[in-house]
Amino acid sequence: MKMAFTAVVKASPFKVKGMARIASHHPIPSCFAISLFFFMGVEYTLKMVPSSSPPKDIGFLLTENIHGFLSTRPVFNSLLAALNTVFVGMQAVYVGWVFLVEERPRATIAALFMFTCRGVMGYCTQLPLPHEFLSSGVDFPVGNVSFFLFFSGHIAGAMIASLDMRRMKRRRLALVFDYLNALQAFRLLATRGHYTIDLAVGLAAGFFFDILAGKYAAWKSNIMPSGFYQGADCSCCNGNCR
Repeated sequence: MKMAFTAVVKASPFKVKGMARIASHHPIPSCFAISLFFFMGVEYTLKMVPSSSPPKDIGFLLTENIHGFLSTRPVFNSLLAALNTVFVGMQAVYVGWVFLVEERPRATIAALFMFTCRGVMGYCTQLPLPHEFLSSGVDFPVGNVSFFLFFSGHIAGAMIASLDMRRMKRRRLALVFDYLNALQAFRLLATRGHYTIDLAVGLAAGFFFDILAGKYAAWKSNIMPSGFYQGADCSCCNGNCR
């Protein structure tokens, strides 16, 4: 029994040399493994936020000075809100253009999937509005009468448009959208219009629903070979959806 155990230990990849070899061949998963144990320690030792206190958001803490600046300058805050509304309009125009003019439905399908999912999740988990929220009558949704916090449709919509631009080799335009999206995220944190988790999940949702829409378009092109999806949005010969 002892000899068998010794043989198993010697063959195990969890020896020092085996671990070093794994880390050298798989550095990114190895970093994730280290972070797993790190955040397990953080999770089990952190002091929970009392139910009577507002949520703790690192993004809010990092943008505290900008929030103070905007709270004392409502005109400048409204200007940024108006620019943000223009950017949302740009996203909508691009998604509509590629569907109606270029006859490529993938970005539109992704946006429809995304906003439907956002509506369901936003209704099921209704987060409290941050106490320091800076509203503006020219922001989108117009007037900020009510809106879902989780997750950010602003960020997800811009990501869907950017991914479509990259597929069509419109890299400069995609880069512009990425920069504007980053500024949009920074502003949403500074005005307390979204929590950090809303923005992070919104970014992931843009990727996810773009992939989902691509799979849907590829599936439709297979069952409708002479229809709207053939050639218009997919390169179906090699299975790569545009």
